[in-house]
Amino acid sequence: MQTLYEHAGGEPAIRRFVEIFYAKVLADPLLQPLFGKGKPEHVAHLTAFTAECFSGPDTFTRKMGGFAGLIAAHRGLNIRDDQRQRFVALYMAAADEAQLPDDAPFREALRSHVEFGAEVAQQNSRAKTDAELHPLREVPIWEWSEDESGNEATDTGKARS
Repeated sequence: MQTLYEHAGGEPAIRRFVEIFYAKVLADPLLQPLFGKGKPEHVAHLTAFTAECFSGPDTFTRKMGGFAGLIAAHRGLNIRDDQRQRFVALYMAAADEAQLPDDAPFREALRSHVEFGAEVAQQNSRAKTDAELHPLREVPIWEWSEDESGNEATDTGKARS
C-alpha cells in the first residue's frame, strides 16, 4: 500500500509545499513574531519532519536533532490560540497552492497531522518545566488504515527506533 509520503509526491512535493507554507508564515503579521526573520534550515527541517511523519525517510530523527530539538525550538514561544489556528489555516492553504493531493483521506490526514502538531507545539511553548511538556518524545507516524469505507489516515502512535 502506498504511504502518505508517496501519495503526497515524495520529498519534492513536500519541500515545495513547505517552501510555500514558510513564505506565508514569514509574511503573516500574527505568526511572523514567532519565526523572526526565519532560519535557513527551517524549510529543510520541516520538510524532513513532515516526510518522516508520513512514513518517508527518518532523516529528521537521524540527522536533524529529532524530536528533542523540536521541543527545544518551541519552548518559551508562548504560542497563543489565535496563532495556532492561523498556523493550521496557512498550512492547509499552502497544501492547496502546492497542489498536494486533494482527496478526502489525504487531506484529513494532513489536517490531523498539523492540528495535532500545533497543539503539541503550543503546549511545549508554554511549558515552564519538563513535567508540563506534552508527553510525546518521538516523531508521530501517520499511516493509512483500512476500514469498510476505504483508506483513512491515522496517527498510529508508532515511532521508529
